Amino acid sequence: MRIAIKISYDGTAYGGWQRQKNAPSIQQCIEEALETVLGTPCHIVGAGRTDAGVHAYGQVAHFETDSGIPPEKFCYVLNQKLPADIRVIESRAAGEDFHARKGAVGKHYRYTIYHAPHASALERNTTMHIPQKLDLEQMQKAASYFEGEHDFSAFRSMGSNIIGTVRRIYKLEVTQNGPHIYMDVWGNGFLYNMVRIIAGTLISVGKGKIAAADIPDIIAAGDRTRAGVTAPAQGLAMCEVFYDDFFLENL
Repeated sequence: MRIAIKISYDGTAYGGWQRQKNAPSIQQCIEEALETVLGTPCHIVGAGRTDAGVHAYGQVAHFETDSGIPPEKFCYVLNQKLPADIRVIESRAAGEDFHARKGAVGKHYRYTIYHAPHASALERNTTMHIPQKLDLEQMQKAASYFEGEHDFSAFRSMGSNIIGTVRRIYKLEVTQNGPHIYMDVWGNGFLYNMVRIIAGTLISVGKGKIAAADIPDIIAAGDRTRAGVTAPAQGLAMCEVFYDDFFLENL
């Protein structure tokens, strides 16, 4: 039986989603919890690989088991074995053709800035603190140029072995609520560090270091050095993964 799970986590203490030799990972913790519950090793497949320090509200994964545990109970059973900074918030039976990664048609990420003279003691691991003035209107103008299908070579960190750099951004919003500035992006896929580089570029626009009107040329040039720096990991969170086209009609 194939089980799909939805996971939220604080990525501060982890080397990212994917198993690795030199740091604990989210995948490792869940697989170890599953092995404890099932009595046998169990591999899980995630919808996407979040980097070290990146968080999630709605990461999705699947695994296969012949256990008699009801699918909807796996979240309760696993949460008894997982550390407090990882929670399985939903579990359900999935069809044999469901694949957490290959079946995903879109993802929603949010980057959060804490825009105040002093950093937040409580949100230091989930926001990027910026005390300097930011021009929100120019950031919003720049954001609109990212929407659509483009070659995002200029917004990819080195080290990615993904073939093809064309992606579609359905929507990119920059909003403010009190001291929080949110950069929400919906797309059909993202390159390595793409969202964090877009966030860093929009921050440079807000600080007046890059003109909003230059964004189309930066995208077209494909030159990483012309885009902004890679924003710190702690401000980024995977919010949701989509498995049908319904969400596109509601953006």
